[in-house]
Amino acid sequence: MHGAFFSARRVPDFQWRSALARVRMMSIILPVGALITAVGAATYPTLARQDVATAETAPVYIVPISGTIDLGLAPYLSRVLDQAANDGAAAVILDVDTPGGRLDAVLQMRDALLGSDVRTIAFVDRTAFSAGALIAIAAEEIYMAPGAVIGAATPVDGATGETASEKIVSAVRTTFKATAEARDRNPLVAEAMVDPEVVIDGLDARGELLTLTTEEAIAWGYSEGIAADRAALLIATGLEGATVVETEPSLAERLVRFITEPVVSTLLISAGMLLIIADFFVEGFGLLGVAGLGALALFFGGHALAGLAGWEDVVLVLIGLALIAIEILVIPGFGVPGVLGVVALLGGLFLAMLGREIQTPEGIEQAALTAVASLIAVVIGTALVFVFFARHRRLGPLVLQATAQDSVVTAGHSTSRWLNWFGSPAQLPRGAHITLPGAPQAAASDLYDSATESSSSSRQRRRSRQEEVR
Repeated sequence: MHGAFFSARRVPDFQWRSALARVRMMSIILPVGALITAVGAATYPTLARQDVATAETAPVYIVPISGTIDLGLAPYLSRVLDQAANDGAAAVILDVDTPGGRLDAVLQMRDALLGSDVRTIAFVDRTAFSAGALIAIAAEEIYMAPGAVIGAATPVDGATGETASEKIVSAVRTTFKATAEARDRNPLVAEAMVDPEVVIDGLDARGELLTLTTEEAIAWGYSEGIAADRAALLIATGLEGATVVETEPSLAERLVRFITEPVVSTLLISAGMLLIIADFFVEGFGLLGVAGLGALALFFGGHALAGLAGWEDVVLVLIGLALIAIEILVIPGFGVPGVLGVVALLGGLFLAMLGREIQTPEGIEQAALTAVASLIAVVIGTALVFVFFARHRRLGPLVLQATAQDSVVTAGHSTSRWLNWFGSPAQLPRGAHITLPGAPQAAASDLYDSATESSSSSRQRRRSRQEEVR
């Protein structure tokens, strides 16, 4: 149709509304339920404790630092340190056995340890490599089991396994040095754990990364003594009569570890935005939109608890969504608001996955990939959502509009097969309107009836001519 402007409005359909209501309800239960669970868990942290209130002596809290250090461990350690301070605990023991982990997470843990008023003791059971070494050095006291080792803390790119840039190495080396100085330990030893170019006579040579055995750590002031197990540790530290409190991450902290996984973050971002976009295709702002906001709230809530996302990131994403909505609903076409909206959206999501501390190339690359993958998924998903609603002619407030010049209406020509995916114009529902420039609005059903009558008259005239010929 050339030179015509038409809009197809949604026709009420009770069965469709009922089915859509059920879909909306199911789509909101999981994300909102998970959000409520996370908030509840965050306000009611779990501590697997023995009867602390009735204990005759101050309790000792045990925090296991095992496996790879991730973002969920930072809020967990901070919470336990705060809880121990409130309960008047005698000490917090870090049971360390880790190959290392995320730099942003360990920097948060280091700050929490240095800022705590509670006595902190690191017990290196087997290994305290990389990030684990920094955690141990940040504690007030270090005890090591026989055969344990500590050190080997050069930052590496997790994707390639290669040593990080000199800029990152320098920043981490300085952090180790400052931490050692804060605990009255030899800063040169801490630097040698990070930078193989640091030489300590009688301990390591140039080009060798420093790793200390238990005996070497004691000799160089990086261990207060040897403890074969926890019982021996309690005796060595004068805490043998204390009530031991075994701690574990709360549900919210475990949820943080799950949400901050790159794949899960991508799914939450994509699902949240797609649900919000899908809600534009139905009448009003309903449960689909609420479910989308719930998914985004889970994403930002998890990253906020992990110490990554801030309010500025949320505001940036909201601005991006608002600009994109203006582009779609107010000024159709892909112009300046759309471009700015996409940039703001990607920027907010990208910054929400990065901390405000030292950033590694691996972390920056992972955040960028997650943001871009989410955008691609949203674009593809939006096209599929539009196809689905257009085929079923349930476009709600989104109005199909087309304008052209020199309008000509033709009949009897079928559209291309692929166009039928978007709903054939010949199948406009009853009640749709077609508006011609400079002409009054007419119901599509009236035009259809007129076209039908004209076609019937033409057939009658042809039959009359055929009878005259005979």
